[in-house]
Amino acid sequence: MSALSGIYHEVFYRPLLNALVFLTAILPYHDLGFAVILLTLLVRGALFPFTHHSIKAQVKMRELEPHINKIKEEFKDKQEEQARRIMALYKEHGVDPFSGCLVLLIQLPILIGLYQVFWKGLGTDTFTGLYSFITQPEALHVMFLGILDLSQRSIVMAVLAAVTQFIQIKLSVPKTPKTNTAPRQPDMARVMNAQMMYMMPGLIFVAGLQFPAAVGLYWTTMNLFAIIHETFVRSRAQKVTTTTTA
Repeated sequence: MSALSGIYHEVFYRPLLNALVFLTAILPYHDLGFAVILLTLLVRGALFPFTHHSIKAQVKMRELEPHINKIKEEFKDKQEEQARRIMALYKEHGVDPFSGCLVLLIQLPILIGLYQVFWKGLGTDTFTGLYSFITQPEALHVMFLGILDLSQRSIVMAVLAAVTQFIQIKLSVPKTPKTNTAPRQPDMARVMNAQMMYMMPGLIFVAGLQFPAAVGLYWTTMNLFAIIHETFVRSRAQKVTTTTTA
């Protein structure tokens, strides 16, 4: 094991593995499914300040879309001035266009760690890498609600993960209606948004067919949390806009 992989193992994989085993041990009936859901919510809760800031920035950027298109049309032959004006607009409204990148960088190692925990640890009776104060559960109930074996592949969880991913992307992707001022940019944006909206859920579905159902349960829970979170932020933003306009 290299030094880098060793650091990753100790910083991400082992804490997530121990958290999953601990939650499974303290929950009624030692149900792994509820432990997966709770662990996912805890991870999302820890990342809440970053994701909340990112979603607020996305909502503001959608509101600024008409102004951005106007700047692009007005300075279509002056790329540097166009970029300067757009960044000035973001700064004026307190928008950080790169906040989503920060969230992705923070989430990526955690996502990989969770996948490894679900992929390596499920369906076995022993866990390697447990802390000394974590008691290995006598039994690991992989049957979620008595009907879904989380250690096996599940087309149902793959479908749920893909559908919730589609809804989450549909909420987060800005609408780009056709305009007479800048027809090319919206058309290109529309194509890219459509590709993201349909390709990403497709990839999630294919991946869900290859991984244990626990991975699909984790992904579905994460998407549902994101859908509720974004819906709440958008409703608050609409109220603020309405109040300001009135």
